[in-house]
Amino acid sequence: MLARFVTAPEIALVVLSAFLHAIWSASIKGSRSPIGFNLLQIAPPVAVACVLPLWLPLGDVPPAVWWIAVGTGVSHGFYFYWLARALESGELSVVYPIARSAPAFLPLFAVPLLGESISARGALGIAVVVAGMWAVQADSGVVGWQRFRAPGAKFAWLTLLASIGYSLCDKAAMARMNAAPWHSAIPPAVVYYVILSVTGGLVFTPLALRRLEPGELVAVARGEWRSAFLAALISFASYGLILQALRTAPVSYVVATRQVSVLFAVAIGALRWREQPSRLRLLGALATVVGVALVAR
Repeated sequence: MLARFVTAPEIALVVLSAFLHAIWSASIKGSRSPIGFNLLQIAPPVAVACVLPLWLPLGDVPPAVWWIAVGTGVSHGFYFYWLARALESGELSVVYPIARSAPAFLPLFAVPLLGESISARGALGIAVVVAGMWAVQADSGVVGWQRFRAPGAKFAWLTLLASIGYSLCDKAAMARMNAAPWHSAIPPAVVYYVILSVTGGLVFTPLALRRLEPGELVAVARGEWRSAFLAALISFASYGLILQALRTAPVSYVVATRQVSVLFAVAIGALRWREQPSRLRLLGALATVVGVALVAR
């Protein structure tokens, strides 16, 4: 069985990742074309993939990881596509809590498939995180069961399914890379991030091109290429930290801890867009911090 709790260094990695993820999400929200913006972010990791074999003995990557990369590529590709579709047709307050509810369902798969062990305290922490995340959006005006039938909800549930899929795949891959001999100075998390970015891009690109209007990608590239490049770097740093934590930490706790990003998202919304969060929204964001404290060792 894996460790029951997450260590302080692992918590620090995931919280920093959550902060960067909130910044990354804000950059996408500010784009004139979220799908086009996400498509531009694929270019940097693809460029790195072209030169990576010059510094990395590809034999160091366990064979099983290449097969896992197929699964995570499909999951990541559809995740980006379904999330964009959900945001196109639904309100953020409806889409976000559904799409980010993976901590509530992930242990159902991680325990039997990955052999993880969830303590009572850890389960309580996960429940508090999920409850806090939903409270952040509770005053949106869409209440009760309407949330599950609102526009965008269908794609939000598909986004949730994809996030569970890639979380399980990425944990399995990083556990194998952590156990394998490694001769390169490039960290395994960096290598695997490039692999999943390329495989995910192969799935996402044709889906995205079908949704873009003629000339839309060119317009976004001309006006937002710097922002997209910076967002790609932030995404690399954010998810690279998650992958580093997944080498040893239980994925059920890592994914739950990452939801503290809602606290940073509320702060960014208030500072950048002058949003005025309600008391319930603030309490919900703070509740995610309490939940993280419960899963920490």
